[in-house]
Amino acid sequence: MQISSVNDVKIYNLSHGKSLPEWLSDRRKRQLQKKDVDIQRRIELIQDFEMPTVCTSIKVSRDGQFILAAGTYKPRIRCYDTYQLSLKFERCLDSDVVAFDVLSDDYSKLVFLHYDRYVEFHSQHGHYYKTRIPKFGRDFSYHYPSCDLYFVGASSEVYRLNLEQGRFLNSLQTDAVENNVCDINPVHHLFATGTSEGRVECWDPRVRNRVGLLDCALSSLSEGTEVQGLPSISALKFHGSLNMAVGTSTGQVLLCDLRSSQPLLVKDHFYNLPINSLNFHDQLDLVVSSDSKIIKIWNKDTGKLFSSIQPQVNINDVCMYPNSGMLFTANEDPKMNTFYIPALGPAPRWCSFLDNLTEELEESPESTVYDDYKFVTRKDLDNLGLSHLVGSSLLKAYMHGFFMDIRLYHKVKSMANPFAYEEYRKDKIRQKIEESRTQRVQVKKLPKVNKELALKLMEEGDDEAELTSRTKKGKALPSILGDDRFKVMFENPDYQVDEQSDEFRLLNPIVSKVGQKWKKKLRLLAQQDATSQQEPEGRASSEEESSDDDKSWVEEVREQRRLLRQEDRDRRRQERKEADRNTVLLEREQNGGDKTSNMTKSKKTSQPQFYQIKAGEEFRSFNDMAHKQKLQKASLEDRLKMEEYSGVSNVADTAVGSKQLTFTLKKVVPDSSHWHHSLNKKSRQSAQSSAKAAQSLYDF
Repeated sequence: MQISSVNDVKIYNLSHGKSLPEWLSDRRKRQLQKKDVDIQRRIELIQDFEMPTVCTSIKVSRDGQFILAAGTYKPRIRCYDTYQLSLKFERCLDSDVVAFDVLSDDYSKLVFLHYDRYVEFHSQHGHYYKTRIPKFGRDFSYHYPSCDLYFVGASSEVYRLNLEQGRFLNSLQTDAVENNVCDINPVHHLFATGTSEGRVECWDPRVRNRVGLLDCALSSLSEGTEVQGLPSISALKFHGSLNMAVGTSTGQVLLCDLRSSQPLLVKDHFYNLPINSLNFHDQLDLVVSSDSKIIKIWNKDTGKLFSSIQPQVNINDVCMYPNSGMLFTANEDPKMNTFYIPALGPAPRWCSFLDNLTEELEESPESTVYDDYKFVTRKDLDNLGLSHLVGSSLLKAYMHGFFMDIRLYHKVKSMANPFAYEEYRKDKIRQKIEESRTQRVQVKKLPKVNKELALKLMEEGDDEAELTSRTKKGKALPSILGDDRFKVMFENPDYQVDEQSDEFRLLNPIVSKVGQKWKKKLRLLAQQDATSQQEPEGRASSEEESSDDDKSWVEEVREQRRLLRQEDRDRRRQERKEADRNTVLLEREQNGGDKTSNMTKSKKTSQPQFYQIKAGEEFRSFNDMAHKQKLQKASLEDRLKMEEYSGVSNVADTAVGSKQLTFTLKKVVPDSSHWHHSLNKKSRQSAQSSAKAAQSLYDF
């Protein structure tokens, strides 16, 4: 069953879903129903409600018990019993059916108009009689008071066949070249026929004279409409004694009053397709019109759209079940669709369970899903290599991404990652197995991802639950482990916490101390609730402990930073050693390759080689010469970086930043003459000061 909503009107497609082949055995059908979810959700309202190839027309008997459908191939008529919800009988015919009608309240009297001009009558037991009309017929109507059949077709005449006398009567001569459709008013039995010139001619069966002519071709055209040809009448339906609906071949529906020469309302389908069916819904004053593409339900007074149905296949005929919200469609498809609209009316008596089913579905609404499109973001397009499609017709911009065809997405996805389906299949199998295990007895165990974090959260949850049980105040807060929003963190390996990362090592002291403070706070709260009195000294001690904790985690963070810097220096030193070793090996390989050429040179230069060590340099080894030559050729920036990697420069990290100091010791030799001069000057100053002091004492 498929649910759609147009103008907030729920429409239930009861025929949606897979259908099982007839040649399958019952055992095989049961196996498929167990495995396939689509088949399990399928609602088979009436058994075998389909045709071999195409259904051309469908009707309901006046008593509402039987549904009759004509289709092909081979040409046949099928009758379904709604009380038994199954096929009652099937009869094959000699040629395809143009139109048929049910003359009785049940299926006992049927009339078929064939493509080969034959008119065939069926009774309850089967074929009864066959006759032929002069021209190819297109439609017919039955006049109940006089038992006359009126046939219209590729002729200007309307043929009359009286079923009581069993003979043809005088034909009605119209002004049209051809007549397409006809209908008889159920109240005053006025006969109307729609012509190929876009006119509607009305006849009185009692006097066999034309009583009115209505030109609908020009009335159906509005301003700005592009005219490719004269619109003809393709559908005709009476409603009440004065109203009539006329459908044209260009997709317009005209609501007319028999007393007026102008239509009351013109409704356009905007598909430029012939209208093939017209029906009235009396309870809500609605008109149900259809062409081969869409079914529109609209108000007959205002023309406002009530709802619409657009099946995936072309529509041949539409039939509404009386006094209900159910309608049937004959399609260019083996399956005949069944639609149920609760807003139009209740379900028929023979399927009243649909009301309860739809009420349950409305209580649990589902989000709209675009089955034929896939929503992708710009990042997804970059990963798939489809960024060049932005702006093309293959991508439909929507919010922060795009909609693309699901077939194109699957094709590109399979090319980008050929093993994605296998991984997806394994994950689905694992999820199915885990879902089946949930029905067993649950044992409290740690998840596969982030076990340490889960263990920590479980311990904290136990402590909080214990505190809540002691205090008896409120309820414990839900744990992250039980929250569905965070369950992916313990199931997807991409969310695994890397404890060796620099960020984790720097943040772990803070998080651990916060957790310890939280546990201490829980214990203090428990003690406060347990004891009614509390000493003030305890508060001071707790404050001192909190200050000590704050200092301790700062020291731990500093220690972690020091360790990280040390590891970084060791790693760089190791990389430098590896580079030097690779350079030496490369030189040795080159020397080995040139061994033959160097043999002659070594004989000539058999004397030992001497190396000069410059002032300020320290001799380490002969292998260090290549590294020194490399340093001489490098730029200043590269040399500074290499010195920094080797740990030569002294850098100290403080609160104000990083600084580098260089000290040079210089020996200063004092001058003897200058030293004596300064000494004599000091002695003279001291003698003068002592003489001034003695003079002041003498004066006193």
